[in-house]
Amino acid sequence: MEKGLLDKVEDNVAVQTWSKTTQQKKVKQFFYLGYGDLPYLLDIKVDKHLFRALAQFWNPTYSCFTFGGVDLVPTVEEYMAL
Repeated sequence: MEKGLLDKVEDNVAVQTWSKTTQQKKVKQFFYLGYGDLPYLLDIKVDKHLFRALAQFWNPTYSCFTFGGVDLVPTVEEYMAL
């Protein structure tokens, strides 16, 4: 009788493991549907010094980078590609 009980417990563990794995895959799929490739950006290593330097040139009024008197903005074609 004890052998049968252990088999059932092992089967339950296998079913629970399979269920968790399947559920995680579904959650991951729904996340990617909602947010696209955003999770890939979370894995990128950011150079803090470069980020601070770029932040100094960011112009929040125009949402672009300004170097000297020159604004660095996307062209109309680049906006259309978005």
